[in-house]
Amino acid sequence: MTAHIAAPAATPTAVFPAAPGWLTLSARFGDEVPAIADRDDLVVTVAPGAGHDAPACFFPDLAAIEVDGTHLPSGVDPATVEPHRVGDRKRYRTAWGLLTHECAHAQHSVWREPPGAPPGAAAAAILLEESRIEAAHLRRRPQDRYWLRGSATKLILADTRANDPAAAPTMTKQDAAQSAALLLARVDGGVLNRREVARVERVVRGILGDDTLAQLRAIWRTAHRVADDDATAMIELGRRWCEALGVDPDQPPPQRGAADPGAQPGSGNGVPSPLTQAITAAAIAIVNSAAADPAPSDPVTDAMEARAAEEAARARAVSAANTTFGGGTSPYATHITGTRPPTTSERTAARQLARALTTAGVRDRTTTTTTTSAIPPGRLRVRGAMTAAAQRAAGAIATAEPFTRTTRKTVPAPPLRLGIACDVTDSMKAYTAPVASAAWILAHAAHHTDVPATTATVTFGSSQVTPVTHPGATPARITEFGTGYAGHVIDDAIEALDGALELSRPNAARLLVVISDGDFEDETRDPGQLLLDRLRASGCAVLWLLPGGSKWNRPMDGVTNHTLTDPAATARAIGQAATAALHATR
Repeated sequence: MTAHIAAPAATPTAVFPAAPGWLTLSARFGDEVPAIADRDDLVVTVAPGAGHDAPACFFPDLAAIEVDGTHLPSGVDPATVEPHRVGDRKRYRTAWGLLTHECAHAQHSVWREPPGAPPGAAAAAILLEESRIEAAHLRRRPQDRYWLRGSATKLILADTRANDPAAAPTMTKQDAAQSAALLLARVDGGVLNRREVARVERVVRGILGDDTLAQLRAIWRTAHRVADDDATAMIELGRRWCEALGVDPDQPPPQRGAADPGAQPGSGNGVPSPLTQAITAAAIAIVNSAAADPAPSDPVTDAMEARAAEEAARARAVSAANTTFGGGTSPYATHITGTRPPTTSERTAARQLARALTTAGVRDRTTTTTTTSAIPPGRLRVRGAMTAAAQRAAGAIATAEPFTRTTRKTVPAPPLRLGIACDVTDSMKAYTAPVASAAWILAHAAHHTDVPATTATVTFGSSQVTPVTHPGATPARITEFGTGYAGHVIDDAIEALDGALELSRPNAARLLVVISDGDFEDETRDPGQLLLDRLRASGCAVLWLLPGGSKWNRPMDGVTNHTLTDPAATARAIGQAATAALHATR
């Protein structure tokens, strides 16, 4: 049989190492095999050195499958595999693909070589078996294509021995036909894509010719439809295969490296033949293409990955916040021009905003809950008492509940977290003073309001995020800043505000305000958009204040846009958005 189907006299490999993790891995792989192979009698062994000198092997007489543990990625501990979760299998895609291939053999390689079968025809039939069982398996379980593609490269390189300089394919008809059966036939079987093996097809066509390749393709397509137990049909296809190549089906196939009168130049000189080079290139193309395949998953794995991604995002945000707010103002922040005392109108605006936030945070009592009972406490209802008395007088069990109690609960005001990010490039020059004023007003309003509020303001530009007001701080003076930076780091600014104010945690009224025309570089805009999408998905409102009259306005997607015709209205617009966020939070 093939290298993946052991001969009847073959015995399993004694490979179990001392590490118990491989025993656990083998048992867990074995638990999933019945669903894949549709057999419940298979024993699976996964360990380094298993596989009967192949990546994996099926023992028909022993109902055993071996997978070489060296194909498990080095970063995967065998004791941690959980193949019952479909999403976990992608960590060891190649090993699982090899197991799937051998399960296909276990289910579909039913026919046996008849006694006295022509050796050449039998060898050709066994060669056709590789793509036949995969095609049959995909008809039964199309969802396993992802795993078969993950292991195809290992199987092809092992079967063609393209990585072995002493036995690599040469420019002979036999090697070209074998390569066609192992690669081109897998395209018709539904495992590989034609573009991945295009180079191999060109080389094979050059060796065999169009007519011979067409005959071989017709043969393997016929083999894909042969029943699993039809040995006669497979041997007959093997005979036709030999005849198409002009070899005697009654003779054993020539050994690799034997002289072939029809061989083309380019082999046997110590340099990989064009066929070997084409197979190697196809293997690389398959690996690259398969890496982009969408991996099957399951709800548990999806939830675990989403939780891990969220934790990683929060850790990055906290790190960015510590960098931005933990070290004071950078000496490179040359746009910070100094501080000034607040004006009377700014103090008045802060008090007015504090009162507005307090009013917005007031909550009505929840819907009253009314309950009835047969005994106090509660208000006695005469109708209920008379009904209960009548029931008792009639000798029945009193079911009336004459006492009524009303429960009311006051909902506390939700906390408010407000972050402001201001662009400090030249196009925003008219807004630096109003934003500096708004940052001070908001910080003082948060201090004086009855609502637990926290605000922070940063500027961003030229690879720098600079704090203007810190979370929870009430600055005595207004920090003034100018413009002049030529770059944008909107992604760093959003991440710093998220880490400092926990804008992605849905336990408060949250608002992110960005003051910019949005004309950003793609290298910062794209990650910034992802961060904004994450905040919006968590329930954080995003307000984008655009400068009026600018032809460069290009806000990010999914935000609430507001055009400022008067820079002095910046604080008022932010205050209105903050109160609206409080009103909307329940």
